[in-house]
Amino acid sequence: MKSKIVFFGTGPVAAGSLLALINSFDIELVITKAAPAHFKGDKPVEELAEQYNLPLSFANTGAEVSQIISSKQPKSIVGVIVDYGVIIPQDVLNAFKLGIVNSHFSLLPQWRGADPITFAILSGQRVTGVSLMIVEPALDTGKLIAQKELAIAATDTTPMLTDKLINLSNQMLLKYLPLYIDGKVKPINQPHPQKTTYSRKLLKTDQRLDPRTMTAAECERQVRAFISFPKSKLVIADRDCTITAASVDDVKTTTLDQQCQDGKYLVIEKLIPPNGKEMTALDFINGYLR
Repeated sequence: MKSKIVFFGTGPVAAGSLLALINSFDIELVITKAAPAHFKGDKPVEELAEQYNLPLSFANTGAEVSQIISSKQPKSIVGVIVDYGVIIPQDVLNAFKLGIVNSHFSLLPQWRGADPITFAILSGQRVTGVSLMIVEPALDTGKLIAQKELAIAATDTTPMLTDKLINLSNQMLLKYLPLYIDGKVKPINQPHPQKTTYSRKLLKTDQRLDPRTMTAAECERQVRAFISFPKSKLVIADRDCTITAASVDDVKTTTLDQQCQDGKYLVIEKLIPPNGKEMTALDFINGYLR
C-alpha cells in the first residue's frame, strides 16, 4: 500500500517533484498558491494536479494553509514541501505525525534562505547539494533526513544547476521518504551551525555589473548566476546592455572587454543591446561600433 502524503508547492521545481512522487505515493492533497487574477503564465503545480485528478486546494498565506488543514483533516502522517513560497505555521506542522519534509537545494546549514542555487554560483563554490530536512518555524534550521553533494561545473548557469538539483532531489525523495516514513531513517541535527550562511531574495537593483569594484571572476560568476533574474547589466558604448555570456582572460581581446578590479578582463562573449536580440560580441562591434 502506498503511503499517503500532502504536497505543498507552486513553481516548476515543485511540479517536477510532484510528478516524481505521483507513482510512488498516494497524494492525498495538493496545496498550491493561487495565481493572481488575469494571470496568463504557467501554473505548473495546479496544472499537473488537474492533469492527474489530484485533490487540489489553494493557499497564499499561512492562515489559509491552517484553514485548509483544519477543515480537511488529512490522514497523511507526513507532508512534503518544495518551492511553495508560503511560511507554514506551527499548527500545520503539528498536524503531521512525522512533520513536513522540505527539499532544500544546498548543503545546510550553508545557504539557508530564499535563493541558495544562485548564491552557490555567485560565491564561486565548487560543490553544492540537496538537503532533505524537517521543517521548523525558524528559517531552514530543521533536522536532516539526508544530504547529497553535487559538483558545480565551471560553466553552470542557475537554470542548468537547478535542473541538476531537481533530478538529485527527486532521487532522494523517492529513496529516503519511504525510509523515513517506515522509521528506518532518524533525523539528525544540521552539522557545524557556526558555519551557517544565508541567501536572500534577489532584486532587480542587483543586476548592475561593476568591474571597477569586482574581480573578473566575480563578474563572470554573476553573469551565470543572474542569467534568468535579475540579469547582468553593463553600459557598453553608451548602451545599457544585458551580458549573457562571458569569460575571464589576462589580456584584452576585443574593444568590449572590461578590465576589472584585479587587473584581469571580463571577456564579453554574448550580449543583448537595448531593444535588441542576443548577439555575439563581434556582431555587436560590427553593428554598433563601426
